[in-house]
Amino acid sequence: MPYEPPTHRVERSLRATTGARLVAGIDEVGRGAWAGPVTVCAAVTGLRRPPEGLTDSKLLSPPRRTALADVLTGWVTSFSLGHASPREIDTLGMTAALRLAAGRALEGLPEPPDAVILDGGHDYLGEPWRVRTVVKGDQSCVAVAAASVIAKVRRDAMLAELAPEHPGFGFDSNAGYPSPVHREALERLGPTPHHRRSWAYLDALPRWRHLKLPSHRDAAAVESLEEAGQLGMF
Repeated sequence: MPYEPPTHRVERSLRATTGARLVAGIDEVGRGAWAGPVTVCAAVTGLRRPPEGLTDSKLLSPPRRTALADVLTGWVTSFSLGHASPREIDTLGMTAALRLAAGRALEGLPEPPDAVILDGGHDYLGEPWRVRTVVKGDQSCVAVAAASVIAKVRRDAMLAELAPEHPGFGFDSNAGYPSPVHREALERLGPTPHHRRSWAYLDALPRWRHLKLPSHRDAAAVESLEEAGQLGMF
């Protein structure tokens, strides 16, 4: 399907209206998965012409996406990945987990950006970052599209590395997302340590329903887990 290539229009607007010198694009992957972390990539691209074929990672075939990610990691000015673990997702809820992962990604950049372009219509990042949300930013903004491709390829690779440890779940093909193979393995074997155990899929698994965790989403729960050393990177 033909698509319009992404541009630097939003980045130019931010530079003109706010004086931002360094602008990062942010996108996430893993929000709807049953297993694995939610992963956020922050990418800084400047105003250079992007590699041919750059667009939202979801519009690319896996081989094309992987090849493009290899190009992008050398083309971008800088990039950084941040993750929130399944346990952090269970404890904090998805919005706060996204904020945590995005903060880790931004803090991993060599230099803090002056402004951030965030894919979607909801600013889950907030202060102290200066944020511009862009619906379908992963298709229209160069930096966000680059972040989208890198995040998807890197997270898929992380889940594929888990496949030999947990045969039958299909992590190398489904990346922790719902699939018939994944569901059948859950019914037989139950959730692994990499599964999000506050999620509703466990309600449909009577044998394992007792393992479902409440989603606390409060400061006291977070503090308790931090003290116990149970919050951390994937």
